[in-house]
Amino acid sequence: MELGSGTRVLVTGASRGIGQALVRAFAARGCTLGLVSRSREELEQLAGSLPEDGHQVLPADVGDAGSVRNAVESFGDLDVLVANAGVAHYRKFQDLPVEKAEQMTRVNWLGTLYSVDAALPRMIERGRGHIVIVSSGAGFRAFPQASVYGATKAAQRAFSDALRHELAGTGVSVTTVFPGEIRSQLHAHEKDQMPAWYRADDAVDPDELVKRVLEAVERDRRSVIYPPIVGLLRVMHGLSPRASDAILRRLRGRTAAPRS
Repeated sequence: MELGSGTRVLVTGASRGIGQALVRAFAARGCTLGLVSRSREELEQLAGSLPEDGHQVLPADVGDAGSVRNAVESFGDLDVLVANAGVAHYRKFQDLPVEKAEQMTRVNWLGTLYSVDAALPRMIERGRGHIVIVSSGAGFRAFPQASVYGATKAAQRAFSDALRHELAGTGVSVTTVFPGEIRSQLHAHEKDQMPAWYRADDAVDPDELVKRVLEAVERDRRSVIYPPIVGLLRVMHGLSPRASDAILRRLRGRTAAPRS
């Protein structure tokens, strides 16, 4: 798909982090953006900073199917859907309030499902479109204290893998994005709760990731995996979970894989 003037892109989780970086990159190419998140004020500030006109502020809760559908229908026909909204809470499962587990399930997994469900029928009807689902390296190998988060990201991975094949011949395609540690606001709400294996200093700027996502849309690539260490984790865990655990213990300390 060629990105440029006339390309209509809707991004969930648009107000911060990876979502905001993607919005700015699409807008720099001349695309018209639909901006979805819960905060109208943050979306209005972002929309006002973008080049060109016609961008739409669409406050919505992706964990509510009706709210997402209203946002998509308000934006109208779209060429690219980026299902990016996400939330993370880090606790051992036995210490994680079920309400927080349910929130991650609603936002990360059901939010993706609701977004695709709202946008896909019209894409198929028009015979064109591209869906970008932002998962995580945790979709390949979940970490201790992130069991539910990892489960939601694995659900996104499985869904998008199958969906890409289901849509063969429709003119609609799917790219799954697997970020590693990217500088964003994902962990801003609970910095004091981050596990010992987390390395904030290893987080990288989103610029290269965003560049690869836009290229993936243009070239119809199955996935974007960045930074490269995420790809290594994927391969190693697929070949031998024991070996990947050993590597992670060396890279991140024993808390990344405490059980031998």
